[in-house]
Amino acid sequence: MTPLPDPGAGGRLPANVMHFTRLLRRAGLPVGPGQAVAAAQALAAIDASSRADARAALATVLAQRHDQREIFDAAFDVFWRDPTGSELVRAMAAIEGLRRPEQARARAGSRRVLEAMAGEAKPRLREPPAEERELDMTLTFSAEEQLRRMDFEAMGMAEIAAARAAIRRMRLVLEAVPTRRFRASPIGNRWDAAATLRRALKRGELLDLARRRRRRRPPPLVVLCDISGSMTRYAQILLHFLHAVANARARVHVFLFGTRLTNITRQLKHRDPEVAFELVGHAVPDWSGGTRIGEALAGFNRHWARRVLGQGAVVLLITDGLDRDGGKDLSAQMERLKKSCRRLVWLNPLLRYQGFAPKSLGIRAMLPHVDEFRPVHNLDSLEALAALLSKPAPPRDGRFTWTPQQAA
Repeated sequence: MTPLPDPGAGGRLPANVMHFTRLLRRAGLPVGPGQAVAAAQALAAIDASSRADARAALATVLAQRHDQREIFDAAFDVFWRDPTGSELVRAMAAIEGLRRPEQARARAGSRRVLEAMAGEAKPRLREPPAEERELDMTLTFSAEEQLRRMDFEAMGMAEIAAARAAIRRMRLVLEAVPTRRFRASPIGNRWDAAATLRRALKRGELLDLARRRRRRRPPPLVVLCDISGSMTRYAQILLHFLHAVANARARVHVFLFGTRLTNITRQLKHRDPEVAFELVGHAVPDWSGGTRIGEALAGFNRHWARRVLGQGAVVLLITDGLDRDGGKDLSAQMERLKKSCRRLVWLNPLLRYQGFAPKSLGIRAMLPHVDEFRPVHNLDSLEALAALLSKPAPPRDGRFTWTPQQAA
């Protein structure tokens, strides 16, 4: 592929604008031909020799949301100074270890722009004509089906990227539950005395009775995710699922725990996943360390339960149950957590093994207090979880008992 043209070359400004919009699109911004034409017209209407005016004009057209401005600024600084990006690559490599936590947003934007420019420089392989291509589909199945069944821990970089893209397209629909509030409804099963009297005073006579029924809305979702050393690969991929859920739904609260508990709800609310994960990385001090499940649950029950577990919340507990403290105080904390929420679902990647048995002290202490015990190790298990939560919760009939036949 030919290199990008020099932005300073005379008479080539429209072509440079076109290449710049392509760079933004590869970096994740939703720009198309219409925005490219509008950007060229904006530069024609101002003094393009002023760098500040040119930046403001292009940003007005190409970065219409606040969270897009970070990527736009990084792309503008790279492209309109060095189209190949070679100088910036060397500079960023030299200061990689000197970045501060407050630079998380600029880092994510710069990295995405560099990846987009690196993709531009890769040569394209010539594909053979359609009549020359032959496909042998004997005893094969689709790559998508293979990806859906592949364990997260066995995935390579290409499979992880494809899995993350599939996870971002997933939607979690929780079953709507009745609340304490009512709304007007002509077929409601309750008589609304106040609305009936107001209607009678307005019309001068009592013609009919106003009715109402309970409002229904999805319950809050609270996620407690283990980030210890044995859960590192699963937690890294599941964060993409949690980010998609947190940005698609209201009342979602996410906590990470290893040796301590960290609330990352605010960090995951950022629309850009790269920026959100940078902020999470700086907020969590105990990534890939040990696990103290009992202590983490005690901190949650003491400081957060009354804030986030109201209105029939659903709790997802993601952990393998391997507790560093041998299950100390774990049974009491799990019992308190179960009594505080509407539904407690335990997601354990160890259930992927056919011969799994609850042998550790932590798993035995936790298991009697959950409503559902499910695997979470591939894309199929995540979709099964979404289907499970969209259905009514089964009635609680005492302590949960698990049998090997329940493992997926």
